[in-house]
Amino acid sequence: MATMHYLFFGILSVAVLFLGRAGTAAVREQKLSGGYAGLRSTDPLDGPSDAVAVNYYTGSDLRKRVIDSALQEIGVQEATGNNDGPRVEAYLRYVGLGKGYAWCAAFVSWCYGRAGRPLPRNAWSPALFPKARRYTAAQIAQGGIRQADLFAIYSSSLGRINHVGLVRQQKGNWILTVEGNSANRVLSKRRPLATIYAFSNWMD
Repeated sequence: MATMHYLFFGILSVAVLFLGRAGTAAVREQKLSGGYAGLRSTDPLDGPSDAVAVNYYTGSDLRKRVIDSALQEIGVQEATGNNDGPRVEAYLRYVGLGKGYAWCAAFVSWCYGRAGRPLPRNAWSPALFPKARRYTAAQIAQGGIRQADLFAIYSSSLGRINHVGLVRQQKGNWILTVEGNSANRVLSKRRPLATIYAFSNWMD
């Protein structure tokens, strides 16, 4: 009878130890997979993969992350004025292109990708303003434009959108931007609202 008691308590002890370890592992797993759990940052210049996803954010946090990524790039400029240079070519690689191409849309796509947002990812400026994502005139008039939305500049000579950038902030009849391929570099500009052809929202 005593032997049966020892056997029972031995099995019970093993079970408690096993369940304790499993619970600890489950807690550790839950902590790692939380909403703000991030992947290790990979800079496009650090390796051949050009991976840019860093963390996964939602709502206003994601919008801020996109703009923060863009602000860190201010001052980047082309090497020879021909859509080239290490950083410019990293933006272009992100959308599947080599040096020598216009890169404003590539820059916007890269900033979104670095913030963990897979779309937009396109080198063609007009493609970033599909009707389903454009703000209406009423939404614009009501101040609906938000941080990290995209703005478009229209070229009458080309008959299409030919430049895109990020909205940093709207102040009355002006927007503060961060944009690439403007004067051959990444910079922040103040643009009159009246000069903007369209705005698009890739967050909601």
